[in-house]
Amino acid sequence: MATDIIAIPEEQGLETHGIERVSPKTRTHVRIRDNFTMWLSANLVISTIALGAIANLAFGLGFWDGLAVIIIFNIIGVLPVAFFSTLGPKLGLRQMTITRFSFGWIGGIIMALFNVAACIGWSTVNVIIGGQLVNSLTNGAIPEWLGILVIAILTTVVSIYGYRYVHRYERWAWIPMAIIFAILVVVAVPHMHIIPTPAFGAVEIAGFISFGGAIFGFATGWSSYAADYNVNQPEETPAGRIFWLTGLGIFVPCVLLETIGMAFTSWIPKGGGDLLATFRSFWYTSCITYSLAGLCTSFFNSYNKYCYTPDEKDCST
Repeated sequence: MATDIIAIPEEQGLETHGIERVSPKTRTHVRIRDNFTMWLSANLVISTIALGAIANLAFGLGFWDGLAVIIIFNIIGVLPVAFFSTLGPKLGLRQMTITRFSFGWIGGIIMALFNVAACIGWSTVNVIIGGQLVNSLTNGAIPEWLGILVIAILTTVVSIYGYRYVHRYERWAWIPMAIIFAILVVVAVPHMHIIPTPAFGAVEIAGFISFGGAIFGFATGWSSYAADYNVNQPEETPAGRIFWLTGLGIFVPCVLLETIGMAFTSWIPKGGGDLLATFRSFWYTSCITYSLAGLCTSFFNSYNKYCYTPDEKDCST
């Protein structure tokens, strides 16, 4: 039977603890800025650009109305994640364990199962886009299935090492991605133009709301494990700082990259990995960088679903 509180030593290998409450006396993660860099790296990835690209391709929006959707619905979407993230240090519990207070024992199991399904789904999206990119940039020399398999394996290897190693990776992973995306923008700007806003009507409203739902879902989708990645931070960690660092860590990269993805389609009307693969004349090393970017997000999803097992004894009290 799981104990109510577990004292977690400094782990050097695989993470061995589960959903037990972390004792306030053994929380050694004091880098509060990790609440920003963690989410920054997770969202500064190719799937964020791919999402922005559908504004025009799938919903027929122009640049300015698409930008309005991106800003408004990202603001709404990050609020639950930023709030739930403040509960990690306060309670020392994983996000799905916290749901037991609202949904009860059976309800908590149902929520955990939904969360596992969502994690698997998002992991699948990220590794598929990475695999597509590798395949396109190598002119088919590396098949999609192989690229997908390699990225999935790398994701799993790091994830099973747990909280500490995921944070170490995400703390720096955003830097090469930021550089690559910045260079891409410089290369693409001369070729891009403002896509005009379509005439106001039922079609425009439907596209606005539908794209808004996609943007909102992408941002707020982190809610189901918001508290997982600061559960080892001290109880006295300021909730206000956690809220803003987490919120900005999601809002900033989402708005920037979704806008870039939307703008790219004014030059290259493609989506997913095929859109970014068009830049194959640009450094081939970007292929590796883009593909590994999928790991930034996949680490979250893979590590999170390993944290919960439906048959765990209750430890949320």
